[in-house]
Amino acid sequence: MIDRLVAHILSLEVRLLACQARMTARTDPEALHDLRTTVRRLRSLLRPLRGLPGVEQLEGAASAVGELTTPWRDREVLAAYLLKHDQPQAAERRMVQMAEAYPALAASHEVASLMMILDAFPRFLRASQRQGLLKGLDKRIEKRLGKQWQKLDETLHDPAHDRHRLRLLIKRVRYGIEAYPELDRLPAAAYKRLKSAQGALGDWHDCWQWLAKAELEADLQPCVATWQAGLINAELKADQVLEKLDADCFKSS
Repeated sequence: MIDRLVAHILSLEVRLLACQARMTARTDPEALHDLRTTVRRLRSLLRPLRGLPGVEQLEGAASAVGELTTPWRDREVLAAYLLKHDQPQAAERRMVQMAEAYPALAASHEVASLMMILDAFPRFLRASQRQGLLKGLDKRIEKRLGKQWQKLDETLHDPAHDRHRLRLLIKRVRYGIEAYPELDRLPAAAYKRLKSAQGALGDWHDCWQWLAKAELEADLQPCVATWQAGLINAELKADQVLEKLDADCFKSS
């Protein structure tokens, strides 16, 4: 278990280094997205390990990179949408900003700090192993993953649930499954339903966020009617997908 955990951390470190290099060189438009996805996978790996030496510092560094890059990724997604939907001038303005941001983000203090702490983390794990702090680690992780699933269950069945919070919980559970597939004890349909729900809620979140931006950014006004209709459709689709998630993964359990 510990050997696999260390190997997984090293593979994530390699992926982050590659993303950092791609952003510096501006070689492709997926580098920032891949960086954020890799950071999210790292955070999912770390969440069940809370309390062990070095985890809090590494989680903090990963969180800082997430906060730094979120508005830029939002801008990137919006630019791609505008370009695809016949708003080239509005798209170009944002794409110019992104081109300048990529190398700056790659060279940021937040990314540098994450890479430095991540590089040292396997040594913390091995030291914890020698000190006997990792005994029963698999049961500990299973318990934490189970709590995440229980929290999703509670939120999903709350009549006043917040779609944004639900989306984040679904992401957390899904990436937890990916981080520890050997400890996955969820219903067979869980992963597929979680992925569908995340996509549907992501579409809703995009429309909701873009409508808020349109109140401040005049060049987005031509898209408002489309986003208002999209928000309604996305809400309906998300509700349908969440019903399937509930039926396949909770009511039957």
